[in-house]
Amino acid sequence: NLAGGVGVIKVGAATEVEMKERKLRMQDALAATRAALEEGIVPGGGAALVIAQPVLDSVRTKMPEEATGVKLLRRALEEPLRQIAANAGFEGSIIVANVRDQPFGYGFDATTGQYVDMFKAGIVDPAKVTRTALQNAIAVASLLLTTDTLVTDAPVHIPDFKDIEFGL
Repeated sequence: NLAGGVGVIKVGAATEVEMKERKLRMQDALAATRAALEEGIVPGGGAALVIAQPVLDSVRTKMPEEATGVKLLRRALEEPLRQIAANAGFEGSIIVANVRDQPFGYGFDATTGQYVDMFKAGIVDPAKVTRTALQNAIAVASLLLTTDTLVTDAPVHIPDFKDIEFGL
């Protein structure tokens, strides 16, 4: 139970590289814990964003462009869960649809392939992290949508090795 206070965390490892990796993980966990203490927790694994989608139904738009923006945001809210599902070998659109049909607080446990109460399963995200990630994504998308010109890296041509003669 997190109620504040002081603690000491000791990090050890067999090699310096492993030690640095563990230290970074510990610092990340500490930052997430602080964020959770500040604003609380939400269902993790992208479930909170899918659960939030119905809020967009109450958004009233005056212009077609605004309605398109709401549709884009609705779809973007699904992407973290879609990617988690795909990374675990599942079809993202099916997982998203199934999470929508679950009771509040339920989501997809990619490790087990089951739909679970995310709080009971310990699959949670700090609300602050989820909120700021969404705000930052919206800010970048807004910037890109209002930009007249965008410069990107030129596509890199990767040769098709089946067309190369190796002279063997």
